[in-house]
Amino acid sequence: MSIESEKWDHPHPFTLQTRVFAEDIDGLQHTNNTVYVKWCEQVAWAHSVSLGLDLDSYRDLNRAMAIIRAEYHYLRASHEGQEIVAATWITGWDKKLTMKREFQIIRVEDDVTLLRAKMQFACIDLSSGRPRRMPPEFIAGYGSAVLK
Repeated sequence: MSIESEKWDHPHPFTLQTRVFAEDIDGLQHTNNTVYVKWCEQVAWAHSVSLGLDLDSYRDLNRAMAIIRAEYHYLRASHEGQEIVAATWITGWDKKLTMKREFQIIRVEDDVTLLRAKMQFACIDLSSGRPRRMPPEFIAGYGSAVLK
Protein backbone atom coordinates (compact mmCIF):
# COMPACT_ATOMS: atom_id res chain seq x y z
CA MET A 1 0.00 0.00 0.00
CA SER A 2 1.26 3.39 -0.89
CA ILE A 3 -0.74 6.55 -1.28
CA GLU A 4 0.96 9.04 -3.56
CA SER A 5 2.26 12.00 -1.58
CA GLU A 6 0.32 14.56 -3.63
CA LYS A 7 -2.95 12.92 -2.52
CA TRP A 8 -2.36 14.00 1.07
CA ASP A 9 -3.49 17.42 2.26
CA HIS A 10 -0.17 17.97 4.08
CA PRO A 11 3.32 16.46 3.81
CA HIS A 12 4.60 13.64 6.02
CA PRO A 13 1.35 12.19 7.38
CA PHE A 14 1.32 9.75 10.26
CA THR A 15 -0.74 6.88 8.85
CA LEU A 16 -2.60 3.79 9.92
CA GLN A 17 -3.92 1.25 7.43
CA THR A 18 -7.03 -0.82 8.05
CA ARG A 19 -9.95 -2.28 6.17
CA VAL A 20 -13.72 -2.03 6.32
CA PHE A 21 -15.12 -5.07 8.13
CA ALA A 22 -18.66 -6.51 7.99
CA GLU A 23 -19.45 -5.11 11.44
CA ASP A 24 -18.58 -1.59 10.17
CA ILE A 25 -21.48 -1.63 7.68
CA ASP A 26 -24.76 0.04 8.64
CA GLY A 27 -28.33 -0.23 7.35
CA LEU A 28 -27.47 1.92 4.33
CA GLN A 29 -24.91 -0.72 3.27
CA HIS A 30 -21.88 1.50 3.70
CA THR A 31 -19.42 2.20 6.51
CA ASN A 32 -21.19 3.78 9.46
CA ASN A 33 -20.13 7.34 10.28
CA THR A 34 -19.02 6.31 13.76
CA VAL A 35 -16.38 4.02 12.24
CA TYR A 36 -14.67 7.03 10.65
CA VAL A 37 -14.62 8.70 14.07
CA LYS A 38 -13.05 5.52 15.51
CA TRP A 39 -10.39 5.50 12.78
CA CYS A 40 -9.52 9.11 13.57
CA GLU A 41 -9.19 8.24 17.24
CA GLN A 42 -7.02 5.21 16.47
CA VAL A 43 -4.59 7.07 14.20
CA ALA A 44 -4.35 9.97 16.68
CA TRP A 45 -3.53 7.58 19.54
CA ALA A 46 -1.02 5.65 17.44
CA HIS A 47 0.64 8.96 16.55
CA SER A 48 0.71 10.04 20.20
CA VAL A 49 2.26 6.72 21.23
CA SER A 50 4.89 7.07 18.49
CA LEU A 51 5.80 10.42 20.07
CA GLY A 52 6.30 8.75 23.46
CA LEU A 53 2.97 9.87 24.94
CA ASP A 54 0.76 6.89 25.76
CA LEU A 55 -1.95 6.39 28.39
CA ASP A 56 0.62 5.47 31.04
CA SER A 57 2.44 8.75 30.34
CA TYR A 58 -0.82 10.64 30.64
CA ARG A 59 -1.55 8.98 33.99
CA ASP A 60 1.99 9.52 35.30
CA LEU A 61 1.85 13.21 34.35
CA ASN A 62 -1.78 13.59 35.50
CA ARG A 63 -2.45 15.35 32.18
CA ALA A 64 -4.27 14.50 28.95
CA MET A 65 -5.15 16.11 25.66
CA ALA A 66 -8.96 16.08 25.52
CA ILE A 67 -11.06 16.81 22.44
CA ILE A 68 -13.00 20.04 22.86
CA ARG A 69 -14.17 20.43 19.26
CA ALA A 70 -14.45 18.07 16.29
CA GLU A 71 -15.59 18.64 12.73
CA TYR A 72 -16.07 15.81 10.21
CA HIS A 73 -16.64 16.14 6.47
CA TYR A 74 -17.87 12.85 5.02
CA LEU A 75 -17.06 13.04 1.31
CA ARG A 76 -17.53 9.52 -0.08
CA ALA A 77 -18.73 6.12 1.12
CA SER A 78 -16.65 3.03 1.75
CA HIS A 79 -17.77 -0.59 1.73
CA GLU A 80 -16.90 -3.94 3.23
CA GLY A 81 -13.48 -5.26 2.30
CA GLN A 82 -12.05 -1.97 1.11
CA GLU A 83 -8.60 -0.98 2.38
CA ILE A 84 -8.31 2.51 3.79
CA VAL A 85 -5.49 4.64 5.16
CA ALA A 86 -6.19 7.12 7.95
CA ALA A 87 -3.71 9.97 8.32
CA THR A 88 -3.18 12.68 10.90
CA TRP A 89 -1.07 15.77 11.40
CA ILE A 90 -0.67 18.17 14.31
CA THR A 91 -1.40 21.41 12.49
CA GLY A 92 -1.22 23.96 15.27
CA TRP A 93 -0.80 24.66 18.94
CA ASP A 94 -0.22 27.46 21.38
CA LYS A 95 2.54 25.63 23.34
CA LYS A 96 0.48 26.11 26.49
CA LEU A 97 -3.01 24.64 26.46
CA THR A 98 -4.42 23.81 23.03
CA MET A 99 -3.47 21.73 20.01
CA LYS A 100 -5.10 21.14 16.60
CA ARG A 101 -5.08 17.98 14.52
CA GLU A 102 -6.27 17.35 11.00
CA PHE A 103 -7.25 13.98 9.56
CA GLN A 104 -7.71 12.55 6.10
CA ILE A 105 -8.98 9.10 5.20
CA ILE A 106 -8.21 7.73 1.74
CA ARG A 107 -9.52 4.57 0.04
CA VAL A 108 -6.49 2.64 -1.24
CA GLU A 109 -7.96 1.15 -4.43
CA ASP A 110 -8.54 4.52 -6.10
CA ASP A 111 -6.77 7.08 -3.85
CA VAL A 112 -10.08 8.86 -3.21
CA THR A 113 -10.43 10.94 -0.05
CA LEU A 114 -13.40 9.68 1.96
CA LEU A 115 -13.21 12.02 4.93
CA ARG A 116 -11.48 15.14 6.18
CA ALA A 117 -11.70 16.09 9.83
CA LYS A 118 -10.35 18.66 12.28
CA MET A 119 -10.09 18.42 16.05
CA GLN A 120 -9.09 20.86 18.72
CA PHE A 121 -7.68 19.54 21.98
CA ALA A 122 -7.10 21.14 25.36
CA CYS A 123 -4.68 19.93 27.99
CA ILE A 124 -6.53 18.89 31.13
CA ASP A 125 -5.65 17.77 34.63
CA LEU A 126 -6.81 14.15 34.84
CA SER A 127 -7.73 14.45 38.53
CA SER A 128 -10.03 17.43 38.15
CA GLY A 129 -10.85 17.51 34.44
CA ARG A 130 -9.95 21.20 34.44
CA PRO A 131 -7.70 22.88 31.87
CA ARG A 132 -4.01 22.93 32.81
CA ARG A 133 -0.80 23.96 31.05
CA MET A 134 0.94 21.30 29.00
CA PRO A 135 3.80 19.68 30.91
CA PRO A 136 7.31 19.81 29.39
CA GLU A 137 6.89 16.23 28.16
CA PHE A 138 3.91 17.29 26.01
CA ILE A 139 5.82 20.30 24.68
CA ALA A 140 8.74 18.06 23.69
CA GLY A 141 6.68 15.16 22.31
CA TYR A 142 3.87 16.90 20.46
CA GLY A 143 6.05 19.89 19.60
CA SER A 144 8.35 17.70 17.53
CA ALA A 145 5.42 16.78 15.28
CA VAL A 146 3.75 20.16 14.66
CA LEU A 147 3.64 21.03 10.96
CA LYS A 148 5.99 23.85 10.13
